[in-house]
Amino acid sequence: MTSPNRAFKLNSHLLAIEHLSVFLNDTPLFEDLTLGIRKGEKLTLTGPSGSGKSTLLRCVLGFVPFTGTIRINGISLDARSVWHLRRNIAYVAQEPDLGDGLVEEVLRIPLTYRANRTLSWNPGEVDALFEAFLLSPGLRAKELSTLSGGERQRIALIAALLLRRPVLLLDEAGSALDSAAKQRVREYLVSRTDLTILSVSHDVREFAFLGEVLNLTELSGSATP
Repeated sequence: MTSPNRAFKLNSHLLAIEHLSVFLNDTPLFEDLTLGIRKGEKLTLTGPSGSGKSTLLRCVLGFVPFTGTIRINGISLDARSVWHLRRNIAYVAQEPDLGDGLVEEVLRIPLTYRANRTLSWNPGEVDALFEAFLLSPGLRAKELSTLSGGERQRIALIAALLLRRPVLLLDEAGSALDSAAKQRVREYLVSRTDLTILSVSHDVREFAFLGEVLNLTELSGSATP
């Protein structure tokens, strides 16, 4: 861990979090948290259940009130910029709510939203992602409700990747995957040098990247190397 003075250099990071604090009923969930992730970096954040890992991701998405500063590509997150900044972020929850219907229909729906109007459906890209994540092509014609937890988790990740956004937030993204699937998902995400990833996991033995692993409970007043 480097000196807290590193916090003054966070303008070089794609995602910069400075002196962030979140309070629940006047009790701090975490305080004075500072970290930064440069373009293309993959950071894994760990910590015990209840330490605020998921809340931190929701802060970056603008869903949770906080004190301090969050900047994405140099722009501070606030009520005026939140909708613009969310267009730079894709998010995969631990238990993603993908709705109902056929898998391919579910994957196509986000591309119809106004925020994604510049995107188009690319069958080759979808086929490549299914292969990379050890999913059968025939899965695209199945009802989402018939899929296993691990399959749904990978479908959620594919849906996020199809948005082609530079920042990817992952909340326990490997929790439902078997060992082979975890390895393939990690390998693919590491190979994507265009993606900046903040991943949280209570057990880094289960799902972590090769880069920096930080403990949320130890971050007060410190920044990433």
